[in-house]
Amino acid sequence: MLDKEFSYYLANQNELLKKYNNRFIVIMGENVVDDYDTYEQALFQSSQKHELGTFLIQECTEGEGAYTQTFHSRVAFR
Repeated sequence: MLDKEFSYYLANQNELLKKYNNRFIVIMGENVVDDYDTYEQALFQSSQKHELGTFLIQECTEGEGAYTQTFHSRVAFR
C-alpha cells in the first residue's frame, strides 16, 4: 500500500529536495499534489480533499532520516 508513492519519493528525493526542502509533501501516484509546513497541516488538508489511504505524506529532507526509524527495547531473551 502506497509503495508506488514511496518508491517515487526515493527515486526523486534529490530533485524534490530542491523544491520542497524541509516541507511535508503529499504524493499521489507519481505526483506531488501539495506541500505543507507541518505534518498535521498536511494530514488535515489532504484528508479534506482525498480519501485516506490514497496519498502519502512524506517529510522532504536530505538522507534517510525522514523515513528510517530505529526502535530500542529493554526486552531480554534467554
